[in-house]
Amino acid sequence: MTALYTAMAGRRGRAALRLVAAGCLATLLSGCYQSQTARQAYAHDYRERHPITLKEGDRRVEIFLGRNRGGLNPAQRADVLSFAQLWKREATSGIVIDVPKGGPTEHAANESMREVHSILAASGVPRNAVYVRNYRPPATSLVSIKINYTRMVAEAGPCGQWPENLGPGQDASYQDNRPYHNLGCAYQRNMAAMIDNPADLVQPRGETPAYTARRSIAMDKYRKGENPSGAGAPAFDTSKISEIGK
Repeated sequence: MTALYTAMAGRRGRAALRLVAAGCLATLLSGCYQSQTARQAYAHDYRERHPITLKEGDRRVEIFLGRNRGGLNPAQRADVLSFAQLWKREATSGIVIDVPKGGPTEHAANESMREVHSILAASGVPRNAVYVRNYRPPATSLVSIKINYTRMVAEAGPCGQWPENLGPGQDASYQDNRPYHNLGCAYQRNMAAMIDNPADLVQPRGETPAYTARRSIAMDKYRKGENPSGAGAPAFDTSKISEIGK
């Protein structure tokens, strides 16, 4: 009986060892798979890791209202005028104006909207490109007229992602001396923010006609052997070669 019990215990022990060995092997294989996945997670080129993409964004200006004053002050008129000029250059939609309805500022909102419509019309914004809608203003916050439109923007990021450790370790990026994931993200994000026209990232702008008057003057001076530069430009025939080293 004792021998039978010992044999059964031995078989159970061997079976448990096989299960432990299989589990360790599966863990090692999964670790290799994860390491291979991390190796292929991102590209070496920062422009591929953090590409600049084009999307739609909003441009908004708010006109804050008071209870006892109607119309716009000089700073608000300048804001609306600048907004209208930008709309003609970069907008991809019409202008949407949210006007507060009801409450103590309703009269001020109506008076201000008359000036807003006048400035937009004087700036060349068509009447059918302006859509006005009302909203119920909250009682506890400052009330404003919200003017906005949709435009195309360039954007990169988000930055600050660190999927792998930078220090010594078993990470593939450290062993292969690859650039870390976040490298170049701030550069791409700042570049996207500085671009004046995001469409320039996709295609060049059309050429504008040459300034014929200036071109004729420059060519006439060139034929006469004169300096074709404009007034105030340094003369090309009065410069001297440096005598350093003689």
